Amino acid sequence: MSAWNAMTYEGKDTILRVVREEAERMFAMAEAPGAWEAPTACSDWQVRDIIGHLVDTTEGYFKSFETAQAGGSAEAQGLPVMHELAGDGGRAFRGVPQAEMMGRIRADLDKMMGILEPLTAEEWGGLMAPHAYMGPVPAFVYAGGQLMDYGVHSWDIREGIGRAHALSADAADLLVPFMFIIWQSTVRSSADLTPFTIGITVSGRNAGTYRVSISDKGLAYEPGEVDDLPAVIDFDAGGLVLTAFGRINGGNARGDQALAERFLNLFYRI
Repeated sequence: MSAWNAMTYEGKDTILRVVREEAERMFAMAEAPGAWEAPTACSDWQVRDIIGHLVDTTEGYFKSFETAQAGGSAEAQGLPVMHELAGDGGRAFRGVPQAEMMGRIRADLDKMMGILEPLTAEEWGGLMAPHAYMGPVPAFVYAGGQLMDYGVHSWDIREGIGRAHALSADAADLLVPFMFIIWQSTVRSSADLTPFTIGITVSGRNAGTYRVSISDKGLAYEPGEVDDLPAVIDFDAGGLVLTAFGRINGGNARGDQALAERFLNLFYRI
């Protein structure tokens, strides 16, 4: 198994290292002079709101693991409401001083790493913890969630600065396997689910080709050849991540352009 596939235990050390690296880069940006109330790529979010969002989300993860270890369960709210609730959660800390928030987020990161680092191979893929929006998910999804938050929201902060920049290759490569789950979870309720199958290709450390099928059951995907399919969308790792999160319209479509665009418009943005 690849050390760059964090859905496997072999990728655990890699993703936790990259989470810390992305977090430290975010912290440095958030602590820069004049940055605290600066705009970001997220509508209505300032840098301080991203830090608040990370605190709110991470501390919610603590409760998820406490519930899982107690053998309990919790009702999921669904991803469609995440944008609104996450925004409210992040902005709720606007009255807290910057130094206090930065101390709190650093402590939260340490505590989260203290939960994830000791997990065994069996727990990494087998311990199911109730995610606030997605329901019960394996422990490794929480490592992916931390990297999504620190990696993608760091991109949001840099985008707000207005300078040319790029998503970290390490973060993007690790997030590739999670993006198909994001797509599965963000199909619009109003989407036309008349069946079709297209191909997705991805470059990078998790390079591969995938057959992605749409039906009234939603989105299904599997590794496979794509040359026989009517449309194929090629992505680099960063382009896939930023497209799945709705930050950019990325990818290169081959074949049936209308079908490729139909696929890309199936999802709501988070």
